[in-house]
Amino acid sequence: MLPGRPAPPIATLLGARLLALDTTAGTLAAEYEATAAFLNPAGTVQGGMLAAMLDDLCAAVVDARASEGGGVVTLTLNLSFLAPARPGRLQGRSAIVGGGRSICYVEAVLAQAGTEVARATACCRVIGSRAG
Repeated sequence: MLPGRPAPPIATLLGARLLALDTTAGTLAAEYEATAAFLNPAGTVQGGMLAAMLDDLCAAVVDARASEGGGVVTLTLNLSFLAPARPGRLQGRSAIVGGGRSICYVEAVLAQAGTEVARATACCRVIGSRAG
C-alpha cells in the first residue's frame, strides 16, 4: 500500500488504502474495507482480520522508513480488542515510537465511525537493509 510500490495481496484482500504517510515522523494513516467475508458467527469482524489490519499498519510504517531493497518482519504483535467492528470502513493509524536501525517499536489503532475497535503494539525487524 506504499506509494510507488505494487500492493501486496494481503493489502488488496483487506481493502487497504493509504491516506497519509510521514516518513520523517514515522507515522502512517490508512483505511481498510471489512467485507461480509470477514464476519464471525456473531456478525462482527473476526479478530484475526483486525489483527491482520493492525499488523499491516505496523509493518507498513516501518517498511516506509527502510532503505530500498529491505523488508520488514513482525517479531511480536500484541492486541487489545476494544469494541466490535462491523462491515465497512475502518480507519487506521500507526506510529514508530522507538527502536533503532534494525528494530522498531510501533503502536497502531483501528477505529470505525469514531470508535476505537482495536489497538496493537508491535516489534518489527528491518531485514536486508537499515532503517532510515
